[in-house]
Amino acid sequence: MSDANMNVDVNSNPPNPKAAGPHEKRGFDMPFVAVSGIFNGIAEQNVTRAKEGIENMKIASGAVTDVLLESSSTNARGAADYAAKLIEFSAANTNSAFEFLTHLMGTKSPSEILQLSAAQGCKNFGATAAQNREIWELTRKIATESANPIKKSFAGMLQKASWF
Repeated sequence: MSDANMNVDVNSNPPNPKAAGPHEKRGFDMPFVAVSGIFNGIAEQNVTRAKEGIENMKIASGAVTDVLLESSSTNARGAADYAAKLIEFSAANTNSAFEFLTHLMGTKSPSEILQLSAAQGCKNFGATAAQNREIWELTRKIATESANPIKKSFAGMLQKASWF
């Protein structure tokens, strides 16, 4: 197709949107001013909601940080207590083993060795059972104390949610 055959209709006076009157109808048979007012109102509402949402998120973030800090601090104290208890048990078990070896060196007959070994086995079994009980109790205490701040916070959030 050549340029000579092309017929283009050009409007030499395009409408100037800035020069349009406030009641000039456009597109959807609504005045231009009314449409922009609706969009402005929606935009203002969305900005207000976004600001409120951000503020609420800041508050919630600070609360979660405080709860996690408290829980972590409790957990760290518990871990230190647990480690101290393990060291205490290790020292007691080492002392018991050295006592056994000391007594074993003083035995004179095989029957004394068997008797001493049986007594030591009974003593070790009782000590191990008691140590296991203590470790389980300490572990339960640490877990409960570490979880309490989170449980309280969650309960508070549920209570707040029930008000809505």
